[in-house]
Amino acid sequence: MQSELKKKYGLFTAISMVVGIVIGSGVFFKAEKVLIETNGNIPLGIVAWGLVGLITIICSFAFATMATRHEKINGIVDYADVYVNRKYGYFMGWFMAVLYKPTLTSVLAWVSARYTCVLLDWDITGGSCMVIACFYLIAIFALNALSPILAGRFQVTTTIIKLIPLGLMAVAGTIVGLSNGMTMENFNRTTIESASTGGGLFAAVVAVAFAYEGWIIATSINSEIRDSKKNLPRALMIGAVIVVAVYILYYIGLAGAVPAAELMSNGQTGAKLAFQNIFGQVAGTLIFVFIIISCLGTLNGLMVGCTRALYSLAVRGYGPNPNLLKQVDPVTNMPANSSILGLLLCAFWLLYFYGANLTASWFGPVAFDTSELPIITLYAGYIPILLMMMKRETTLSTFKRFIMPGLAILSCVFMVIAACIAHEMAVVYYLLVFAVIMLAGIAYMPHKA
Repeated sequence: MQSELKKKYGLFTAISMVVGIVIGSGVFFKAEKVLIETNGNIPLGIVAWGLVGLITIICSFAFATMATRHEKINGIVDYADVYVNRKYGYFMGWFMAVLYKPTLTSVLAWVSARYTCVLLDWDITGGSCMVIACFYLIAIFALNALSPILAGRFQVTTTIIKLIPLGLMAVAGTIVGLSNGMTMENFNRTTIESASTGGGLFAAVVAVAFAYEGWIIATSINSEIRDSKKNLPRALMIGAVIVVAVYILYYIGLAGAVPAAELMSNGQTGAKLAFQNIFGQVAGTLIFVFIIISCLGTLNGLMVGCTRALYSLAVRGYGPNPNLLKQVDPVTNMPANSSILGLLLCAFWLLYFYGANLTASWFGPVAFDTSELPIITLYAGYIPILLMMMKRETTLSTFKRFIMPGLAILSCVFMVIAACIAHEMAVVYYLLVFAVIMLAGIAYMPHKA
């Protein structure tokens, strides 16, 4: 067994990873929730999409700057390691491997199954949906574990495919909506009936955050990108700008397809209804199939990070059984043992998601939304890294050393506050679970700072 990953991804694949990991289920999955949280206020919803998009671009720029300075195994762990210390890097890596990455991946498996069930008119909370979710999880894992090159090609293909429904709705929805007055009706109606407090915006921001999450996971393949000190920063920035533009244009197009009240009342079928209204029953259903492929592309991108998460700890000599988890299969050039454990963690969090969110709670009050709450600790975890970057990178320009990292810190603080306001007591229960997981990681922490 070897322990090094080969350089196998170019700039276009890296951009596809960023766009493909981020764009997927969230823009469809959370669009209806944004409408509900803002009381159908389309302009306020656009503010939420734009605000979190700006935060994503700012944070991407700061971490892209770090990527030009350091290239190792796993971006976020490297940056925490280099800028703060080894122990902090370990705990960031432990959090990403055990909590953040597998929770997002498991939710994406369910969302992919959810839209499959919407297409087939099946119950999205029943056993059939969970069986499909498990199948998608295992199938995408197998694709990554057995053929990472094929997984990379799948990522590029699905990235192109997922832009089709978004682009069609952005263009056709806007044109149709402006011609028949639907767009202006939605904008004017929601201006009159807008939410009366700022709480709607905070809740919408947290919902939107899920749609933008995942870009940091693209840094987990920095050691596999050719000329990564140039290509990873380019991929992060180009990818972030593409995502923001696509999201806002899609949301505007959606406003021209269906009355906001109808979108809010139709729940999970809202996206399907919108496409059928614009393109007709048959074509709209066909385009909706592209949405399912879009979700699977995002699931694939997240699985790329999951399969490498424990490996990135093991190659540093810590984590559970590092000698076992740092092994790389010489045939597939994949960390096979790390991948298997990553899949088991995804399965555990899929089980938790079902028991906490889709049925009468199996866990009593300790039930939280794993698609949103991990952002509290993720954005809080960025802050020490950004502070130390400002302190140590003395050769950078003022803009790169102080202005952008400073804006990124303010963005992180805002996201934490928004999550606390939106989820209230669920935050406390989430933090208890987070604390238990981090305490469990102490047994494997490095001895030297």
